[in-house]
Amino acid sequence: MGDHQNILRSMSVSFNKMKPFLAMVALQFGYAGMYIITLLSLRTGFSHWILVVYRHIVATLVFSPFAYFLEKKTRPKMTKSVFLKIIVLAFLEPVLDQNLYYVGIQYTSATFASATVNVLPAITFIMAVIFRQTGPYSLAKVVGTLITVTGAMLMTLYKGPVVNILGCSHGGSHHNGAANTATDQQHWVTGTIMMLSCIVGWSAFFILQNKTLKEYPAELSLTSLICFMGTVEGGIVAVIMERRKSAWAIGFDSRLLAAAYSGIVCSGIAYYMQSVVNKSRGPVFVTAFSPLSMIITAVLGAIVLAEQAHLGSIIGAAIIVVGLYSVVWGKSKENSASNKLTHDDESKAQDLPVVDKKISNVVDAEISDFPHKSSSQQAEP
Repeated sequence: MGDHQNILRSMSVSFNKMKPFLAMVALQFGYAGMYIITLLSLRTGFSHWILVVYRHIVATLVFSPFAYFLEKKTRPKMTKSVFLKIIVLAFLEPVLDQNLYYVGIQYTSATFASATVNVLPAITFIMAVIFRQTGPYSLAKVVGTLITVTGAMLMTLYKGPVVNILGCSHGGSHHNGAANTATDQQHWVTGTIMMLSCIVGWSAFFILQNKTLKEYPAELSLTSLICFMGTVEGGIVAVIMERRKSAWAIGFDSRLLAAAYSGIVCSGIAYYMQSVVNKSRGPVFVTAFSPLSMIITAVLGAIVLAEQAHLGSIIGAAIIVVGLYSVVWGKSKENSASNKLTHDDESKAQDLPVVDKKISNVVDAEISDFPHKSSSQQAEP
């Protein structure tokens, strides 16, 4: 019976350690689905300015009730500093980052957009170094980040021969040729600039989110407030940028699917999961898993959008996995070292020397008599 309980206890401990990893991997599947669904809706003429507003309306309506009831007793009071941070957070991610991303994905492609996102760990790491949010074992994270970016650049710059993944047929090759020709004529430079600007804003969001959680440690409430302020700020921008009233029309089509999916999965759930992991593991750990979304997107793109996979993408994906492992290893060693230091400090506190009570009383008596002796000595001629 005791062995059985020990096994269950060890399994529970192992699962708790794996939670951040599993959460970030699952989130990349959610992002990959968003890349496909969003691109399909944008190709039907859906305005990205309005998509941002609808996306965060859905997220606010879905997650606000959970935040109100589940964190009613634990939610800290709102301060001016936290409120200003929430305003900036809502501008960085819901407004600036997402609109730049949607413009970039229209000018390029879903695969290219997800490939560019792989620069996110490098940018976040640089910002974390600047704001001193890194710890020991940074060399492993630096090397892993560089390997990850190398794999992402290989996937972006080198195509190589076509590889038939998952037994997909080449029946759509004619369509792919026409699509690739049309894509090559798009504004790739503008799209790339938009995507890189989007990554900078996203990295700044994670850094500021980490700081905000220290003042306002209520993940669900913070998520709901960011989504609400994102709706307000995004709505103001959308009214200015999109003058057509017909653009706000939405029905039971790909537009509604894109707004609902991205709002629930990639705004509400993503903000919450990232905030929980960000508070415990830091912004570099959160962004280290973003390269996985490109691998998933490449597979989904081949199935849903009939995009062809190339040898460069497969090699780059393998390199990304190696770099990701290095980052995760460095972070796990950093956490182990931190836990060991905490344990050593507690041990030292428990090993403080015990003073004999009799000696302590004598010393206290001598100290209490010290002023009287000093005054008597000064009074003598």
